[in-house]
Amino acid sequence: MSEKYKAIGKGYSYFITITLIEWQKLFHIPHYANIIIDSIRYSQKCKGLELFGYVIMPSHLHLIVRTDMLPLGEVIRDFKKFTAVRIADELCKDLERRPILDVFAIAAKRIKRNKNYKVWQDGYHPEAITSNQLFYQKLKYIHHNPVKAGLVELPEQHPYSSARNYAGLDYVLEIVFEIPQRITYC
Repeated sequence: MSEKYKAIGKGYSYFITITLIEWQKLFHIPHYANIIIDSIRYSQKCKGLELFGYVIMPSHLHLIVRTDMLPLGEVIRDFKKFTAVRIADELCKDLERRPILDVFAIAAKRIKRNKNYKVWQDGYHPEAITSNQLFYQKLKYIHHNPVKAGLVELPEQHPYSSARNYAGLDYVLEIVFEIPQRITYC
């Protein structure tokens, strides 16, 4: 793993990206987005994940996170493992989206790890939040991602974005409304 994309320890804040294999689009469907939402909630409650910003896009998610309880890599590994199984199980029942399951099956065959499906791309590209300026830059990027993709006209219109939290609207995930206190200086 590149030194640029490496979580250096517990207690630091990171901008991370988690992407489906071949950028398959699933999370615009509420049923699949809820798998992600429920798993993030679990990570918040049981693994000490603090969420400062998020957006769930059709093919990927961006988060600004910190964890003091466990190393971030362990939290994300468990998140990806659990959600991969849930997504694959749901796709097995979803005939309309069977081609996506086939893409995940082909990806699994390439890696030879005795898995039926590979749902997520490797890694999560943690970028250390090293200043308040970088925090706000990444938060703005997260919130404008759905606008740039043509999904909505305003950031707070996207149902799966912390832009709704910051705008005082109904939201799907709790966030911490403060700048992370421990800024990483690499």
